[in-house]
Amino acid sequence: MAIRSSMINDPAPSSHTRIVFRSAIVSRILLLTLMVIWRSILTPYDTSASINPSCLSSTTTTTHHHEQLIRFPRIAAAIENGIVWDSVYFVRIAQCGYEYEQTYAFLPLLPFCISFLSRTVLQPLIPLVGHRAVLALCGYLLSNMSFVFAALFLYRLSVIILKDSESSLRASILFCFNPASIFYSSIYSESLYALLSIGGLYFLMSGANNFAVLWLAFSGCARSNGVLNAGYIGFQTMHRAYDAVFLQKRAFLAFQVLISGILRCVFIFIPFVAFQAYGYYNLCDGLSPEKLRPWCKAKIPLLYNFIQSHYWGVGFLRYFQLKQLPNFLLASPILSIALCSIIHYVKLQPKEFFSLGFRVAPKSYGDARILISPGINTKNTSPSERDTSTVSQEDQARRRRKSSSKEAGPTVLATENLSTDKLGKFSIIIIPFVLHLGFMVATAFLVMHVQVATRFLSASPPIYWFASYVLVSPSTSKGWGYLIWGYCAAYILIGSLLFSNFYPFT
Repeated sequence: MAIRSSMINDPAPSSHTRIVFRSAIVSRILLLTLMVIWRSILTPYDTSASINPSCLSSTTTTTHHHEQLIRFPRIAAAIENGIVWDSVYFVRIAQCGYEYEQTYAFLPLLPFCISFLSRTVLQPLIPLVGHRAVLALCGYLLSNMSFVFAALFLYRLSVIILKDSESSLRASILFCFNPASIFYSSIYSESLYALLSIGGLYFLMSGANNFAVLWLAFSGCARSNGVLNAGYIGFQTMHRAYDAVFLQKRAFLAFQVLISGILRCVFIFIPFVAFQAYGYYNLCDGLSPEKLRPWCKAKIPLLYNFIQSHYWGVGFLRYFQLKQLPNFLLASPILSIALCSIIHYVKLQPKEFFSLGFRVAPKSYGDARILISPGINTKNTSPSERDTSTVSQEDQARRRRKSSSKEAGPTVLATENLSTDKLGKFSIIIIPFVLHLGFMVATAFLVMHVQVATRFLSASPPIYWFASYVLVSPSTSKGWGYLIWGYCAAYILIGSLLFSNFYPFT
């Protein structure tokens, strides 16, 4: 396997960062090239995406006038042909705003960024290829650039969690060639969400809590599942409050921790809630009762849930139909990998996992300090310095635990029966990642259109951490590694072929 080649044997983090950066760029060039090739060879199944009716607002006359005066209409047509599936909605919203009820299923961050770029950096291109083509170029630019930085943040986050630069490198390269890659190079919100969520988690684990909350809040402005990232703040808050009450015996500090955690969680929810309020104001406010849509009359008028159910048939077990069996098969690889990764991390230390890390062994308590303390600053420290910092924190934590064990009760597990190998692979800070992944797997399988699971789960770090482990684990055969890479390659080829020509794919 290429991952095992000598190219990545250099332990220097700077060389690993360069490898991740190059891999991310190469993967994006590969995807864009495949899209162009498949698009030029095959005839699209649906050509309706090129239809661009006038916006409902009064500003569309000027826009369409410019469309008629473009200097390179063939280039413009080629660019616009890449606007397919959900890209149609994102570009339309960037061009015309939220015109119809169903468009509110697409959150505003990506359309806003596309519109902003088209009015600033790429505005000189409008006379050459037209407004809609420029909007598409902005979308492609945003998605591909966001993906590159998301890959870099995944490597940095993985180094903190796994404490192994080699494993982190393998996980990051797997992410660069993940099976949902076509969506990360298209005008979709996956790349922007991955950048904000993985970047936010990196800042959270690095100790920049306020900066992390800001990034995680913006992730909820890119995709609805971004609000789930508040769970990481909640997990951190619980551990910090526990530490303040039972170990430090400082009730007021625990109160401060709880208030701070609640406010941060609320802040992460605000963008999504504000967008729902914006939809209610536009579609419900001021209308007579007989003209109100059903969701407007609900006690909690949640527009997003109504749209998903009414227009796309999303709901609990609603997709469990015999005719949907091919879609379940399409999603089975990513669901299998995700489920295996969850089982793997749970089985390493089940007692610690099911206690949510509160009954933590002394040898792994140093990892929990990232959650309990404001964090470990990894920006300006070398790996050796971070290791020394972790060891000193372990010693302090162990002394504190010993001094308070008589008063706090038996909260520490014995570690004599735990191998060093297990302790090296299991980290307390993996727990919220695994819980988050488990919730998303259940949602994708039981509630959503199951084929979407491939891209819905593709930004979850534990999947790549587990796959990285499988690639080099002596307990697994090389066949599993070839199978993982074959799965990624097949979905990249098939996905780029089908998706770019408007055929169904995840």
